[in-house]
Amino acid sequence: MPEPTRAFEPIARVDRAHWRTISFERTTSKGDEMRGIRGLAWAVLLAVGLGATAAADDMVLEDFGDGASKRWQYAADTVMGGVSDGAAVVAVIDGQPGIRLTGTVSTEFNGGFIQVRRLLRDGLPAETAGIELDVRGNDQRYYIFIRTSEMSRPWYYYGESFEAGTAWQKVQLSLDSFERSHAHLSKRIDPEEIISIAIVAFGRDHEADISVRRITLF
Repeated sequence: MPEPTRAFEPIARVDRAHWRTISFERTTSKGDEMRGIRGLAWAVLLAVGLGATAAADDMVLEDFGDGASKRWQYAADTVMGGVSDGAAVVAVIDGQPGIRLTGTVSTEFNGGFIQVRRLLRDGLPAETAGIELDVRGNDQRYYIFIRTSEMSRPWYYYGESFEAGTAWQKVQLSLDSFERSHAHLSKRIDPEEIISIAIVAFGRDHEADISVRRITLF
């Protein structure tokens, strides 16, 4: 796979303590007010283009422009005692800014993942039906993990997989297709309650190498 064509920006790593303490407050008495604020925030972001030009029928969640290396965090199973090893960088990839996750995933010591994630303090618009990624990989299966405000443990998530070939491709994932990690979680994802989205290499021993240049909502 071609290397990035400019100096890269390393992604911050999440240490064990931070992994266990990341949380977001939920508003119970002013739920409608908070939803209104979220809606207004997304309306403003849409008006300014979210840093890039969006088509009429989608919104750009991430174009990996200025500040992307601060919006995304790298984490691995080492926060839980595993031995997987990797890294993530923001770089220009084939002429466009993107993010690249590479490393070795090992299931030793009950591990088995590396990931790069973005926290979303304001959730996503209520009408969000799914996400689309402009992605390239190494003929391996990868995952998108979504976490919501109802999740009280760091190992809870909604997940969906996709195959990433060696050529650039667009992958669409409907929120309805995501599977919950534990049966007590809500069956459906409420877009407004999403607190993070992660690109993940997971579940088996393999070499990971995945690049994403753009993430949009539909």
